[in-house]
Amino acid sequence: MTLSRKIGALAVAVVTVTSLTSCAQSTDSDTIRFALDWTPNTNHTGLYVALQEGYFADAGLDVEILPYNSTSPDTLVDAGNAEFGISTQSSTTFAKTAGAQIISVLAPLQHWATGIGVKADREDIPSPKALDGKVYAGFGDTGEKAGLRQVIQNDGGKGEYDTVVLGTSAYEAVYSGTADFTVSYLAWEGIEAEHSGTPMKYFDYTDYGFPDAYALTVNGNENWLASHPDEAEKFVQALQRGYQLAADDPVRAAQDIIDANPGVFTDEQLVFESQQMLADRYMLDESGAVGRQNLDKWTEYSKFLYENGVLVDQGGNAVDAEPDWSTYFTDDYLGAQ
Repeated sequence: MTLSRKIGALAVAVVTVTSLTSCAQSTDSDTIRFALDWTPNTNHTGLYVALQEGYFADAGLDVEILPYNSTSPDTLVDAGNAEFGISTQSSTTFAKTAGAQIISVLAPLQHWATGIGVKADREDIPSPKALDGKVYAGFGDTGEKAGLRQVIQNDGGKGEYDTVVLGTSAYEAVYSGTADFTVSYLAWEGIEAEHSGTPMKYFDYTDYGFPDAYALTVNGNENWLASHPDEAEKFVQALQRGYQLAADDPVRAAQDIIDANPGVFTDEQLVFESQQMLADRYMLDESGAVGRQNLDKWTEYSKFLYENGVLVDQGGNAVDAEPDWSTYFTDDYLGAQ
């Protein structure tokens, strides 16, 4: 997400705290805490729909949203400081392989929702192979180098480029020309760039033979799930309903997240366009279902990370045996669709 949204994070957190929750650790054992990975955005729409539409209340659940901070949701969930949190297949794979007691219980986005972004007027970069020798504005995420290298190589390049870790400043670096490419979230930065008059073009990973993956997952604490099976099922199914409405009625869902976070979105049209894009392209699987996961997809991408030697165990050592990917996710808590 962009630097401007980063700067507004504190204000957003205050709004979230006062309107929906408290960031302090809950003392109520019946409260289900959910950790955000960023300030509210359309990755979280299903969560806010479930709150605004009363799905959690109908299930008799008290849900507390923990505002974004510098600690990753996977870390919070693993430590027992949140029962659930937003993640990705990539982050889940790294964290669980390293010993985190987490498991993905729902996949709100079925496909990569990011793409390699360059300015639209860069005629010298018509495809990924032209990124050889260029400057990548990155985020320091484990595994991002291996993925980008593979996409470039699949297009006939060497996969050799320079990296500067800029975090949320990465987008501005590409817009200004101080870096050549970055990885953009298509349903947010992609639309935001158009709105700000800085059009971009994107290379989708899967167009270059790269395995698809779940761009968004919801992880649960395995110990809590085992000891609270009824509450876990109610929560996951209420959240599933929220994301289902977000896919079926993106206009209503976008309004729900705006209403739940008054004053946060300075460009409300961006929220509507983003949610529409997610509903059209990313939220539904081949059968039209929301949230479900399968072993083939988990295996294809996560095995890529394993084979590239970027996964480490709890001791920080490269894993020497392929993990059992079926233990990384479960559909057991989902409802029938």
